[in-house]
Amino acid sequence: MSFLIYTLGCKVNTYESEMMKEKLLKAGYFYDETNPQIIIINTCSVTNVADSKSRKMIRHFKNKFPQAILVVCGCSAQNKPTEYQNLGIDILIGNQKKSEITSLIENYLCQKQNYTYINSDRKLAFEDMQIAKFTTHTRAYVKIEDGCDNFCSYCVIPYVRGSIRSKDFNIVLKEVHTLVSNGHQEIVLTGIHTGAYLDKDNHDLTDLIHEISKEPNLKRIRLSSIEITELNTKFLKELQENPKICNHLHIPLQAGSDEILKIMHRKYDLQYYQDKIKAIRKIRPNIAITTDIIIGHPYETAKLFNKTLETVKKLAFAKVHVFPYSKRDKTLSASMPNQVDEQTKKEWCQKLIALSNTLENEYYQKFIGQAVEVLIEKSNNTSIGLTDNYLKVKIFNEIKRNTLVNVKITAYQNGFLIGTVIVKNHN
Repeated sequence: MSFLIYTLGCKVNTYESEMMKEKLLKAGYFYDETNPQIIIINTCSVTNVADSKSRKMIRHFKNKFPQAILVVCGCSAQNKPTEYQNLGIDILIGNQKKSEITSLIENYLCQKQNYTYINSDRKLAFEDMQIAKFTTHTRAYVKIEDGCDNFCSYCVIPYVRGSIRSKDFNIVLKEVHTLVSNGHQEIVLTGIHTGAYLDKDNHDLTDLIHEISKEPNLKRIRLSSIEITELNTKFLKELQENPKICNHLHIPLQAGSDEILKIMHRKYDLQYYQDKIKAIRKIRPNIAITTDIIIGHPYETAKLFNKTLETVKKLAFAKVHVFPYSKRDKTLSASMPNQVDEQTKKEWCQKLIALSNTLENEYYQKFIGQAVEVLIEKSNNTSIGLTDNYLKVKIFNEIKRNTLVNVKITAYQNGFLIGTVIVKNHN
């Protein structure tokens, strides 16, 4: 039978969709986006917009392929299962049992009975998942952790992903070895709270990075995201000594004022954040530091928003991912007074996005005239790839995907560095 998977949301969802795809292919199913008999939608619930888009995609695929078996899973299904009960879904699960996708489908084919499983427990074992080869990216994601215990006042994710739990250290090493053996040169370590990784033998994230680095054919290790409080002395020492760690860290800030950080229940203040960024840049002067910021959280005023603008300028991020505050049921922020109106949030977002674009342009332009190493992601007459500091590079010749090439940067145009391949002199 044919199937397709549609994924919304984060890198963890992308990894889990890839795992489901690999399991179904191994079981004899085949991937077909034009005439699928099974449709799997992996939903997201990080914002109200994500919930809405998840339901919209269900209706879209239900209308387009009315005879297909419809499977829905993920955070939005976990968060609001009642809103999915009348959408014609055949198999509805939350964030558990994704690894059982093949048996769930086969049981449905045998019994022809709808199936729903939503486990609301927070204390869960790590659901073991492994992938042998990533088909959607040249970079291979590896999920090493699930769950979050931070309970930031605005965030619903701890309620839908459960408590922190980590993949066994040796299983991660085995998975990375398999992925590298199958040709992947860059590994992206990901989780819901990646920096909280700690296996049963007390191996932490730095231990994992150090051990993974011993893979001789692995060229790059990238982190999907890490909290500023987890950039301890041990990690910074590894960053200094380990050239395989990418020259890019995504470190969520969420607000540029101490007042809002405190209301958000973030575990740091601006001084702490700024001191850590300074320490990182002392080790890696050209590192790309990107961040997330939520705009229009309850109690944010124009004065506090302007503080955020000042903080972002001061920290000179390579890029800011800007999110308007989204009121989420179950969270503390949802019941707070002083909610910011939508028009104000929209205007503030536009200002911060404009500043982010300026900072991104400034960061990109630093590399004009320099030589960089690019991992080719797409190739069709023109090749597009990424540097280790996450800059997009365009080369006007066809280069095989998953090739690492040295490139001389000549210009910056429309969000891309433009470069030419450096031809080595063999004389």
